[in-house]
Amino acid sequence: MITVLFADDHEMVRIGVSAYLSAQPDIEVIAEADDGEAAIGMALEHRPDIILMDLVMERMDGIEATKQIITQWPEAKIIIVTSFLDDEKVYPALEAGATSYMLKTSKAEEIAKAIRSTYEGQSILEPEVTGKIMTKMRSPHVEDLHDQLTGREKEILLLMAEGKTNQEISEQLFIALKTVKVHVSNILGKLEVSDRTQAVIYAFKHNLVN
Repeated sequence: MITVLFADDHEMVRIGVSAYLSAQPDIEVIAEADDGEAAIGMALEHRPDIILMDLVMERMDGIEATKQIITQWPEAKIIIVTSFLDDEKVYPALEAGATSYMLKTSKAEEIAKAIRSTYEGQSILEPEVTGKIMTKMRSPHVEDLHDQLTGREKEILLLMAEGKTNQEISEQLFIALKTVKVHVSNILGKLEVSDRTQAVIYAFKHNLVN
């Protein structure tokens, strides 16, 4: 059985999620906490396999609770389950030691799956969180990378952001398809990204497009 501590200040959320998890053949909710301070005490007392941690709670939030639990028990596996996806919540939670980050909009079965995966040593992150981390962890000179692009490359990057294919870009700019492919390859290299999607994310992140 995978033992779980669930910390959340909304009683109905705790009741609903705990009931679903406890109905699983391999998961058992052994304790519940309604704030960060209680979560710390229960985590150190019960040493559950997984801790589900809400972020916004009274007396002490989930970030501080996570930090204190990890400080006293480095092996703890904590899954953040929250409604917040803003930077001031995501990064501090992960830096505090959280293993996975899920949104409360996730289905109950997705949370159960995350519990099993985290228990097996994986880190489960919402796609939006992964995108934020990719952007944050890029090299220090990332802000200046797009300055290396030529005028034509910037023009093509904007069309890529509009969802244009290489063929459509070729037809719109009246240049050979082979030339477009060379420009796209140069764009990826200069922005230090591996594919078109990351290039488009970069463009939006740095306000190169609306």
